[in-house]
Amino acid sequence: MRFMVLIKANEDTEAGVMPSEELLADMGKYNEEMVKAGVMLDGEGLQPSSKGARVKFSGKERSVIDGPFTEAKELIAGYWLIQTKSLDEAIEWVKRCPNPLDEEAEIEIRQVFEAEDFGDEFTPELREQEERIRAQAAANQQ
Repeated sequence: MRFMVLIKANEDTEAGVMPSEELLADMGKYNEEMVKAGVMLDGEGLQPSSKGARVKFSGKERSVIDGPFTEAKELIAGYWLIQTKSLDEAIEWVKRCPNPLDEEAEIEIRQVFEAEDFGDEFTPELREQEERIRAQAAANQQ
């Protein structure tokens, strides 16, 4: 099972305050442990929402909303994509994470849909297309 692990933002992350050297070192150790265990698939920190944008959909209309966005606690400051045998195992890994913020922090864990979750609507042709897209995306990262 794959899980998206989302680190919630706070006022500091939204202000662009960078983590301390100690936290970067602790996170590096944690990430290395997850990679060696075959758990971590990907992970990155995100720039403040002031450097981002949202695209709002309303029927066929699209509108762009430039950051920053309010409600910092609802924003995402970083993520990991991990693979574990269960939600319980994912929770155990997240509980071992160094506190990502200098204050109270919250990390959300969300299971990623797998191809079989979509049932018959995800036809063999669509699955083949998805596999081609994923292979090309992986090649683009090299």
